Amino acid sequence: MKTHSNNKISPEAKLEEQAWVWLRLLHSGDVRQWDLDGFKRWVRTSPQHHAAFSAARRHWELVKSASSAMAPVDVANLGRAAGSQNIPLLVKPTRRLFMGAAVTAAAVAAVAVVHPPFGLWAAPGEWSADDRTVIGEQRSFELNDGIHLTLNTQTSIRRQVVADRIAGIELLGGEAAVDLKTTGRVFSVSASVGKSTSSEGRFEVRYVDDKICVTCLAGTVSVSHPAGERTLTARQQTVYDRHALSGIAAIEPQLVSAWRHGELRFNEVALGRVIDEINRYRPGKVVLMNAAVRDKPVSGSFYIASLDLALSQLQRSFDLQATSLPGGLYVLS
Repeated sequence: MKTHSNNKISPEAKLEEQAWVWLRLLHSGDVRQWDLDGFKRWVRTSPQHHAAFSAARRHWELVKSASSAMAPVDVANLGRAAGSQNIPLLVKPTRRLFMGAAVTAAAVAAVAVVHPPFGLWAAPGEWSADDRTVIGEQRSFELNDGIHLTLNTQTSIRRQVVADRIAGIELLGGEAAVDLKTTGRVFSVSASVGKSTSSEGRFEVRYVDDKICVTCLAGTVSVSHPAGERTLTARQQTVYDRHALSGIAAIEPQLVSAWRHGELRFNEVALGRVIDEINRYRPGKVVLMNAAVRDKPVSGSFYIASLDLALSQLQRSFDLQATSLPGGLYVLS
């Protein structure tokens, strides 16, 4: 496929598009320190960058008048922190406005504590984790003799000790792979309301977006849930959440376990879901703004160590325009 040529878009239009991307990100609640640093660098680039952001912000405030108590204050302050002296406030800051902004900020802060943006810090349920990996990090270690554990990116666990031995783990979030090198020793992985138990073989448990996926690669795994029980054998998988437990499905281990070999593999997976998965491993944020291709299927293999190359391949394959901004922000439109 041909890719869009950058010379089809005027410099002014490109700046306007970038300004709106930054504005949406700053209002999303998913902002990291490097996002703020990237925004500051971008808005300081030239007077044209500053003007484009000021124009976008003024339009945003007009369109979002219902939320004017919050948006003008926060974004204006960010602009001034970036060295912007002339970004005007659309609304005069009255006491009512100040109080409204304070209440809104408190509500946003509460949401941010429960749902930390981009995994910047641990959620409350993960504060007592014994082991935790950050974005892009994977870690492998022996828990007991014959029990090998591998943690994928953004994973938190709590060890469960019985009689001075680790009898299992509680998966607080992320993805863990268990390899039982000896048989007869029971090991369990608790996640949400369910528990997966095995005494032989290999299995993986993934806890992402409030859904838990249990995959048996070898041996057997028993999955217990308030809604029922499932016994998995090699190449089988089940999924549950707090309310329901699915049936048993056949899987391809090469796809499910590719992350353990430094790859992400997809077979007819929607592009939007592929981008979501890449965001779990890549610092910054990939934003897909072209809704027309969000559900287009993707099949292929990408190396975790070179995800920017994967993004370039996706950009070309779907004839998208790519815009790379400071702070790891990558926009596909």
